[in-house]
Amino acid sequence: MTVAAAGEFGLISRVTARLGAESPYVLLGPGDDAALVATPDRRVVASTDVLVEGRHFRRDWSSARDIGHRAAAANLADIAAMGGRPTALLVALCAPANLQISWAEELADGLAAEAAKTGAIVVGGDTSASPTLTIAVTALGDLEGREPVVRTGAQPGDIVAVAGRIGHAAAGYTILSRGFRSPKLLVEAFRRPEVPYHLGPLAARLGATSMIDISDGLLADLGHIATASDVGIDVRRDAFTVPAQMRDAATALGVDPYGWILAGGDDHALAATFPADTELAAEWLVVGSVLPAGPFTAGGGVTVDGRRYTGGAPGWDHFR
Repeated sequence: MTVAAAGEFGLISRVTARLGAESPYVLLGPGDDAALVATPDRRVVASTDVLVEGRHFRRDWSSARDIGHRAAAANLADIAAMGGRPTALLVALCAPANLQISWAEELADGLAAEAAKTGAIVVGGDTSASPTLTIAVTALGDLEGREPVVRTGAQPGDIVAVAGRIGHAAAGYTILSRGFRSPKLLVEAFRRPEVPYHLGPLAARLGATSMIDISDGLLADLGHIATASDVGIDVRRDAFTVPAQMRDAATALGVDPYGWILAGGDDHALAATFPADTELAAEWLVVGSVLPAGPFTAGGGVTVDGRRYTGGAPGWDHFR
């Protein structure tokens, strides 16, 4: 059955029936003009992302459930990167009339499953007909009484640390782009990010001075912190160990695996700066340091081993 055959409200009914979790933050879920979400902190962390078919995903590369996981993760990671705990998702689906309704149902399953990892649930959204399949997700979160961890707080002398997989999704994208489907570890990393959501609030408790999720590439995203904080950041290439499957894939494809690690996005790992004496949990890998703005970093910038990065673009830019 297509979404056109089911009709707008039939589609909504079938999708919302699959969301079925409960949350102490959600006082009123799908079914009314708007949802009602509790804000114990009296502040709401909010973020939104759009996924467009052909630009962010391909249905021949990923299942509907995979795409649901990715769409949710891109937004939930933003909440975690502010030091917040995700509470709710709002989802808008714009779909061709001939889309199979089973695809939309599986998308809802993926969204709900990814949100459940954080304790959040999907509380509502919208649908529309569109020639281009598009998924827009808005995430809401709670700071639990803490101050948000923003991009402007990095200080010279801080350490730079990363938590979560890095370079895996970019490697998976390259592999799929070349027409291959293995190694499975890397391809699955592109299809479904593994985000260390819990480490965002924990980083805030540890006194992180700035934080960001790695959606566009480590160097590009650290560049946002450097610019906002008016500092330099230097990353050590030798801080990273190239996993065996990534090294083998890079050799087979004739690419430098450090390009994936330093400039690849979509893993949604967390990158943060901390005072140098911070005792970090084992999940955090120290990869660099914050410096005063200098010749290479005037107004904010990122270097690798003290030099400008020459391996290509430092990350993804939608309009490049």
